[in-house]
Amino acid sequence: MVSKFFFVPLCFAMVGSNCSAQKQKTNVPIINQEVKTKTATTNASPIIPAAERLNEYLPLLKGKRVAVFANHTAMVGNTHLVDTMQKLGVNIKTAFGPEHGFRGNAPDGAKIETTIDKATGIPIVSLYGQKNKPSKEDLKDIDVMVYDIQDVGTRFYTFISSMQLFMEAAIENNIPLIILDRPNPNGFYVDGPVLDPKFKSFVGMQTIPVVYGMTIGEYANMILQEKWLSKEANEAYQKIIASRYSEGAKFFQLTVIQCANYTHQSKYVLPVRPSPNLPEVQSIYWYASNCFFEGTAITEGRGTEKPFQIFGHPSLPKNMYQFTPHSTQGAPNPKFKDQVCYGWNISGTPEEVLKAINNRLQLKYLLEAYRLFPDKENFFRKDNGFNRLAGNDELMKQVKDGKTEEEIRASWEPKLSEFKTIRKKYLLYPDFE
Repeated sequence: MVSKFFFVPLCFAMVGSNCSAQKQKTNVPIINQEVKTKTATTNASPIIPAAERLNEYLPLLKGKRVAVFANHTAMVGNTHLVDTMQKLGVNIKTAFGPEHGFRGNAPDGAKIETTIDKATGIPIVSLYGQKNKPSKEDLKDIDVMVYDIQDVGTRFYTFISSMQLFMEAAIENNIPLIILDRPNPNGFYVDGPVLDPKFKSFVGMQTIPVVYGMTIGEYANMILQEKWLSKEANEAYQKIIASRYSEGAKFFQLTVIQCANYTHQSKYVLPVRPSPNLPEVQSIYWYASNCFFEGTAITEGRGTEKPFQIFGHPSLPKNMYQFTPHSTQGAPNPKFKDQVCYGWNISGTPEEVLKAINNRLQLKYLLEAYRLFPDKENFFRKDNGFNRLAGNDELMKQVKDGKTEEEIRASWEPKLSEFKTIRKKYLLYPDFE
């Protein structure tokens, strides 16, 4: 049963019965993981992503012209969401694709062109390239918008930025938005520096920490209700609220279809790699800590079999772990392609990696890499990329000044605790505390 609260243009789907479509074979890149089941949870019941709970949202799409923002992670069993919905008679007029494309086969940062999906014949509008937000023309014949993309719970993973812009378009065009929620594989802790608004970019649009501990549905409601959207979207939303009693009015409303059996203590193992350079859950766990290397001279491990678990540089000491990045489908031109590098291999089993991370953003490898790097003047990129990832210019100064990890962590307060208080208001699932 879907609960709706009609007195404001916002509603949430409550946990109900599970229903899944007939499973078909697909060419989705499966995550490199020995675990056969797709979830690991703290209770006996398997986690069910919202997309598989068809009975909860198909009635909301009946007779409607639908736009879907999705990628290869939007799966119903072994079948893509759009393929499933089209087979069940949903009238999908347009689909939108994010970074890596609608079917998820484009490398990091590759510009995606608007095209026609070969499997369904549906027009695919790219929101990563020439534009990152649906236009009024894109939505002129749309009655309802649907979002389903797997997130990994870090501020600089760009799908939350894409979701925000998609929601702003829904509000500005007064079209209902349904978010099919998915578990957050890093949703069991909150940590990191909170973004300074001066460093707002597509890899950090909100004043949140690096690891924010929310599902995409929880996050969407937070930025809506806290008025963290664009000025235009916030103003449009207030007008919608003010006119909600107008007879026959069409309202934007946010509907979050919840996952079943998920809590913020769950350790969710993704059945599909969320992007080309996150091939297994261990890389997803280390991503929050080691993505900072993207803003430095250090290779973050693209072009190896374990990105974000293997990292280093040709000029680091030769007695360290040795590896050589090569061209791969997800990283055609990685840093130091075909060059011998020296650094770290911190891979292990999921359990070993979780123990090493210990529910904290780990800075020790960043600090040690800087200490060992011979050309410190050129350790950080000159394009401000590191500061965009950090969400401030303080972390770079702290690293250069030789601050300890604990000294750096102390500087994240009180903003980190203030965010945790805000976060609590919008949780849909039991918390880890």
